[in-house]
Amino acid sequence: MVMGSAPARITPLAPVPDWSHLEKYQETITHKEFSDLLNRVYAPGGAAAGVIVIEADDAKITTREGKDPFILRFAKDQAEAKAVPGYWRPKRGISAPPADKPLAGLKIALDPGHLGGSWAKMEERWFQVGKTKPVTEGDMTLLVAKQLASRLESLGAEVFLTRSKPGPVTSLRPEQLKKEAKLSLVDKQRPVTPDSLKKESERLFYRVGEIRRRATLVNDVIRPDLVLCLHFNAETWGNEKNPQLVDANHLHFLVTGSWSAEELTYEDQRFDMLNKMLGRSFSEEVAVTEAIAKSMAHETGLPPYVYLQSNAVRVNENPYIYARNLLANRLFLCPVVYVEPYVMNSRMAFARIQAGDYEGRREFDGVLRKSIYREYVDSVVDGLVAYYSNR
Repeated sequence: MVMGSAPARITPLAPVPDWSHLEKYQETITHKEFSDLLNRVYAPGGAAAGVIVIEADDAKITTREGKDPFILRFAKDQAEAKAVPGYWRPKRGISAPPADKPLAGLKIALDPGHLGGSWAKMEERWFQVGKTKPVTEGDMTLLVAKQLASRLESLGAEVFLTRSKPGPVTSLRPEQLKKEAKLSLVDKQRPVTPDSLKKESERLFYRVGEIRRRATLVNDVIRPDLVLCLHFNAETWGNEKNPQLVDANHLHFLVTGSWSAEELTYEDQRFDMLNKMLGRSFSEEVAVTEAIAKSMAHETGLPPYVYLQSNAVRVNENPYIYARNLLANRLFLCPVVYVEPYVMNSRMAFARIQAGDYEGRREFDGVLRKSIYREYVDSVVDGLVAYYSNR
């Protein structure tokens, strides 16, 4: 197969890429920076070897069958590199704030992960131990987002939520996605049965259609300087009718990166990776994440989660931060801090979730703690203030 020619392969619900969109990045990046970002962060371990050829003056990128490769010309050196186009502003591009409004001038989008209410069971982000209060991540992230929005606005930031209610933002529903679900199962070489078709239709609804709709809101409507993807973590809880609590409780953060060679066989994933990488959000993304990781690790006392799978890589010496290819952080074309604190089915987190939100502190295992939601919010606020107040 000649360079630039590849079988048409598109992930479900993704638009066919318009490669001319990348023309705006011509001569905005040097050979050295492109090679470093590609091989260290975005496609480590030579994952892009079959689809991107880096030469002295340009990179030749596979597009699709019957089409020429997209050629990205490098800047000769950093001094001659053209300005990188984009809607977001790095910290240095935002005017210095007044002392009493350290986040003034900053535009933030909050993305409460998953769905709540009656939708949570479909997503399998719901569990209940005996007759205790059900744990629903989508409702918990929305509570955090609303508290966080209020705090950030009081500090001068302009804040938007990608969803403000338990239900979905997208108008798509699983029953509309049966055709796409069948094609997806065939592509993954999985059996097509009534049960698998139902599950895949639901997955495409909440994990693809919903996130793509939120990405449209972020990139075309909100156009923020930063997105905070708010989540809670979980370990395997076994039988859904008898979920098990565990001892493990940890914290980590994700930035965009770590495409695999298999993922890069999809044309839209190649395009998304380059669009994100050439938008040059990586350094800002890591810097903001480090500030929040420091404050959250201090506030929560949680140890870092350690990835044993090959789908994530460390980006620096910070043990809390990994690069991983997720739909949300690759589609949001600005810096994204993807927050994954607490293990919802850990004994400690579960007890604190059952306690709900409250003022002051209550005792858990001999330690006085804020509500889990206020601890989450306070630590994110502290990290953002630490980072953006010094411009």
